[in-house]
Amino acid sequence: MNWRNFLLVAVFSLSTLSFAQSNLLNAKTPAEIGKKTEAEKNADNDKPLPYGYIGDRDVFMGKTVWEIIDVDQRVNFPMYYPVEANLSPDRKPLYDVLKQGIRDGKITEVYDSGYFTTKKTLEEIEKSLKKIDTTDGGKEIINAGEKLEADSEFINVTEISAYDIKGYKIKGFWYFDKRQGELKYRLQGICPLVPDVNTMGKEENKNDEPVELFWIYFPAARDILHSAKAFNERNSAMPFTFDHLLNARRFHAVIYLEENVYGDREIKDYMKENSQMQLLESERVKEKIRNFELDMWNY
Repeated sequence: MNWRNFLLVAVFSLSTLSFAQSNLLNAKTPAEIGKKTEAEKNADNDKPLPYGYIGDRDVFMGKTVWEIIDVDQRVNFPMYYPVEANLSPDRKPLYDVLKQGIRDGKITEVYDSGYFTTKKTLEEIEKSLKKIDTTDGGKEIINAGEKLEADSEFINVTEISAYDIKGYKIKGFWYFDKRQGELKYRLQGICPLVPDVNTMGKEENKNDEPVELFWIYFPAARDILHSAKAFNERNSAMPFTFDHLLNARRFHAVIYLEENVYGDREIKDYMKENSQMQLLESERVKEKIRNFELDMWNY
């Protein structure tokens, strides 16, 4: 590397430090890390990039698809980790960001399905996150007429945590913008996949399919997702937001459903008991959407 390239890299690196954890290099105590000055707060206009207006006449072709994001894949790790709660407040898994946003009342567009017809209340969500069991010894105490305290050793509390997340389902809309002449994607919803809290931990249920926890209408949650940072393995001085991660499709996902005349049946419903054929069908759907843009430019 010659000196000119070295200086360019050095200048770029210094200019990106301001995007890292705020006040990291100027803090005299750990408590000062992450705190911005009043001048920085006034100058900070960091908001999610707004979507441009798309008229109905501009959409020449559209197709809604549902996909599954497997958090066991390395490229999807920024959504899953960290699962421990003892790291800095600026590093949270996507699940904790969504859950905290719902509990704080900042995410209100929460539904029971990806069609966004019936809303789920916070009480309904909390019930699906926690299970309280009384042991046999505790039941004997209750039958004897005594009361058990909430923190009694005879009461077992099971709660869904970030560690239990199996993946995410997303719903999006692929469309060809005839005004700009290109294929685009707009994310519409996201749903965490978790084991059923009522059967979690049981050996006979370890291979059960995960269940949908709740569906969040993505455009209404962009501000919260933009304020939360995902870890950038290549450059920790430039973390990217969960809003950017999802909108830029910095993940790997598999299509499991496209809207169809058969009542939106899933791929596994007509490609039964054959995982390889299901993956091939998923790729066929993906290529069909991609080829539409290519066909538009063929003469």
